[in-house]
Amino acid sequence: MPPLNALRAFEAVARLGSMKRAAGELSVTPGAVSQQIALLEQRLGVLLFHRRDRALALTEAGRAYFPPVRSAFRQIVEATRRVNSVSGAPILTVSAPPAFAAVWLVPRLGAFQARHPTIDVRLSTSRALADLDAGGTDVAIRHGQGRWKGLRADRIVTAALVPVCNPALLGGRPPPSRAEELASLPLLHDGQRQDWPLWFQAHEVQPVPREAFSGASFDDQMLLLRAALAGQGVALVTEALARPELASGLLARALDLPLPQDSAYWLVCLQAAAEQPKIVAFRDWVLAEGAADQAADPVTTRGER
Repeated sequence: MPPLNALRAFEAVARLGSMKRAAGELSVTPGAVSQQIALLEQRLGVLLFHRRDRALALTEAGRAYFPPVRSAFRQIVEATRRVNSVSGAPILTVSAPPAFAAVWLVPRLGAFQARHPTIDVRLSTSRALADLDAGGTDVAIRHGQGRWKGLRADRIVTAALVPVCNPALLGGRPPPSRAEELASLPLLHDGQRQDWPLWFQAHEVQPVPREAFSGASFDDQMLLLRAALAGQGVALVTEALARPELASGLLARALDLPLPQDSAYWLVCLQAAAEQPKIVAFRDWVLAEGAADQAADPVTTRGER
């Protein structure tokens, strides 16, 4: 019998087509995934993947091996669900992006557990999209436009971006009153450096200031928030994620001009599982939390229109 961890790594890489995404799902490093694949190939005596530059492709042996391995893991998941059902302890597995989970979901989760003490919530975080078809995840929180084939999607909160900073960054001066004035402050960027140029364009600043393209960048909103809290610059972040710091005064809106977006945070599940009692209970609760959260902020509500 090959090592179980090596089989899990192979199944995840073959399904997701990427060692990096598999590492995110398994909560290990890409190097650890690569080592497990190498161990499995050594035990089997065959290559399972073609490695071309940064691309991966299953070999003929890998294509033959993948379906039964994936089927075996699905059977384990289903068997575990049946055992849990017999024991009378429903388990709800939730997948969420790390920033949304840490800032928005986790502080509220105690209220759901108090209301539904018989549901055992298990939260996993990953930037990769949870594969609901693969089993093991009941519901997922995704960021996007709410259109995923075969899935039910319910909007939790919209994702309008607001410019925030540590109040000390202003040095006691009044905050800027016009969009173009923000270019005089250091700007913190998302990983793709797309948000600030879009923000200036949305507020009719032409030409877009060169500062909108340069400066420190971060590939996660939690990192952006931390940099803003440290006084390193102005960050464009989802208002729902910055609300605790805004309410406490640790952060301030650098300017009351959001960047409305078509995207939002959505609760998604398989259509076939949408009416399971544990999923209905969680959906009703999280949507009510989202509605209350959004109604409390006029900026985000204004950004929806």
